[in-house]
Amino acid sequence: MNLPPKVTERAFARLNEIGAATDGKALRVAVEGGGCSGFQYEIALDEPKEDDLLLEGGGETVVVDSVSLPFLANAVIDFTEELIGARFVIENPNATSSCGCGTSFSM
Repeated sequence: MNLPPKVTERAFARLNEIGAATDGKALRVAVEGGGCSGFQYEIALDEPKEDDLLLEGGGETVVVDSVSLPFLANAVIDFTEELIGARFVIENPNATSSCGCGTSFSM
């Protein structure tokens, strides 16, 4: 069964820290063709649109457009702080392989 992506508390907390909702913005997670593995994630602050799926928590919102949604079924959107820097990451069970940068994948 395909479930919408899940957003961790850490990701919502980071959006809160950067004041996304205060500026009327949401974190947009989209999938586009391209990248070194066939598809790539596009992650940006954006305004919600009419056909977006809204994932809400802690007063913050993550949005996924209807075209990207099937690629992100059962995925987990998280925020991580590592030696290489802090960033939003996507754990996607639909990806059969991904590149080292973590922003490109294939299915």
